[in-house]
Amino acid sequence: MGHDTVERPNLSFGRTDEPERGTPYARYVRLDELHSLQHPLSETPAELSFIVTTQVMELLFGLLRHEWTLAQHALRADDLPGALAALRRGTHVQDVLVESWDLLATLTPQEFNSFRPLFGEASGFQSAAFLHLEFLLGNKNPALLNMYRDSPGTLAELTEALRSPGLYDDALALLARRGLAVPDTVSEQRHRANEAVAAAWRRVYGEPEHAGLLPLAEALLDVAERVTRWRQRHLAAVKRAMGGKPGSGGSSGLTWLRRSAEQDVFPELWSIRDGL
Repeated sequence: MGHDTVERPNLSFGRTDEPERGTPYARYVRLDELHSLQHPLSETPAELSFIVTTQVMELLFGLLRHEWTLAQHALRADDLPGALAALRRGTHVQDVLVESWDLLATLTPQEFNSFRPLFGEASGFQSAAFLHLEFLLGNKNPALLNMYRDSPGTLAELTEALRSPGLYDDALALLARRGLAVPDTVSEQRHRANEAVAAAWRRVYGEPEHAGLLPLAEALLDVAERVTRWRQRHLAAVKRAMGGKPGSGGSSGLTWLRRSAEQDVFPELWSIRDGL
């Protein structure tokens, strides 16, 4: 009897007069609020899957930003193990993001077209959380801030991200502090391949005295590869659901997504492989 009592879950939680009731779990993760946020605009069953998947992606964008920001702070503090740990956690988040496209993989054109007109000009391209990640990756474009002119808080946050070092900038700054000749790469424009940066990474891969930085190079490449996987899955999902139609937000649809998928993140880490 005593053993059964120990294993039986607690079903009484010492309720108080707090305005928020329910189980401690429901209060902690705000379940009532969370499950009240899905409001399909059509009778199409697939629309709920579309909304839930999009909301899950947004939450994961926020988590990934958290991990990459921690990695940046660790890099600035010369805490390489801490940076690698944050990047490793982030790759798991990226894996879930990539696989989340499976939830939309079977969305037919008929299903998508049945509710697509109802969300008007709304597009994932407008996601501030996603754009913040792009800026952290070095894919910066000041013109994109125009989307947020009516959202002062978001505009200020993204402007700061545009002007601040990205994840790759902080990694390269660490290389410079370790004695490698790396130029200042912080810019408000998209990072372009730089031969001096490539030369520094070649030394990391080829010179024993810099071998301690090799795990950082490979961790960054893990991040970059998963970004490409995400973009490719996005391209495939859109191609399957809507073909070559223009994007709801006014983009060129497949053309824009294909061009994005072909752009390497952290390009020098890819280009030097030709000669290793």
